[in-house]
Amino acid sequence: MSDHAFWDDARRYLVRYGGGFTPEIIARAEGSYVWTESGRALLDFTSGQMSAILGHAHPEIVETVARGTATLDHLFSGMLSRPVVDLARRLAATLPSPLEKVLLLSTGAESNEAALRLAKLVTGGFEVVSFARSWHGMTQAAAAATYSSGRKGYGPAPVGNIAIPTPNAYRPDFLTPEGGLDWRRQLDHAFDLVDAQSVGALAACLVEPILSSGGVLEPPPGYLAALRVKCDEREMLLILDEAQTGLCRTGNWYAFERDGVVPDIITLSKTLGAGLPLAAVVTSAELEERAHERGFLFFTTHVSDPMVAAVGNTVLDVLQRDRLDLRAAELGERLRAGLLGLAGRHEVVGDVRGRGLLQGLELVRDRTTKEGADALGAAVTRRCLDLGLHMNVVQLPGMGGTFRIAPPLTSSEAEIDLGVEILDRALGEVVSEAGATLRE
Repeated sequence: MSDHAFWDDARRYLVRYGGGFTPEIIARAEGSYVWTESGRALLDFTSGQMSAILGHAHPEIVETVARGTATLDHLFSGMLSRPVVDLARRLAATLPSPLEKVLLLSTGAESNEAALRLAKLVTGGFEVVSFARSWHGMTQAAAAATYSSGRKGYGPAPVGNIAIPTPNAYRPDFLTPEGGLDWRRQLDHAFDLVDAQSVGALAACLVEPILSSGGVLEPPPGYLAALRVKCDEREMLLILDEAQTGLCRTGNWYAFERDGVVPDIITLSKTLGAGLPLAAVVTSAELEERAHERGFLFFTTHVSDPMVAAVGNTVLDVLQRDRLDLRAAELGERLRAGLLGLAGRHEVVGDVRGRGLLQGLELVRDRTTKEGADALGAAVTRRCLDLGLHMNVVQLPGMGGTFRIAPPLTSSEAEIDLGVEILDRALGEVVSEAGATLRE
């Protein structure tokens, strides 16, 4: 099939599900690169869909999948296999007490759906609090708790969902005397609004420790601990969605470790399967027992599937053996230093933020006003692709173009440096070509 026929078929037969498609036909992927059919190598600074933490086609993952498809791929959902129980035990060992009960599923949305269903059952409530820049998935309860995009045109969301302000140090809404973000006052105000809207049926607060799709926004140190107190005061559960931050990406095994907070429930996905569809819900034995007594039901086609559970075990093998938490911290420092260098050379770089190998770089039209630069972000993304770097830019109203930069944890120092160099060149060329029109 010719390239022309391929794109004709794509336009004719594919449902468009958000944004446009990258104008390249991808033929294969390995390590930190994907290759087009034309033979171009693209350095992948998004780890696929923020998932392939071990890079593409990691030989141990390939071996596990080959063995699994040949011996134990899929079972009736009521059957158990050793890979499933092994992964549950090993995941629990990576988490603080009392998190030890594991439900293995397929996607991040599904894991959040299950977590919210469990929380509603054990609390008897139905109200869910989430950040106004959140992204938790596209299934019903997860989508209802997602506010960054995708809410318009689908009719009413389920009742009981409440948004609270997202702490954003670069664009503070509550100010300290020094002009920084007064996050404690913001949080107090947020829960004043929660209390005003609640009908007395609060079930859970579902948040990301670092909001990725919302613009790589990290709550300040101490925020999650204060949020934990707010939840406890209202007898609601704290659910942390670590789809993109869990399993070493931030330089810690879990992003919440920095704040010394233990959630009631944690959800994992993307990074757990290193690119394959594997997700998990982890909670305490006490909450699991209460849910079970009340008839908790989440019986799905691919719950406790053995092959992807075997992949999850291999992911843990590699992360632990190769100390990829430390590697992510080291490479993250290198990446951040490179991005700060770009900020020093390009006036359009307004902010650099993030942790480990999840970094955000926000473009602005003016550093003083912090006016967003959506068009510039899109243009730089296109130029990076021309130069051999795949990037992802978030474009949300009022935020400008923010790059989500998440290379594989197995990246080399040279690959990190190359990505920064290409981004540097793309920024320079696009700004130069645009000239004064960027500020008109």
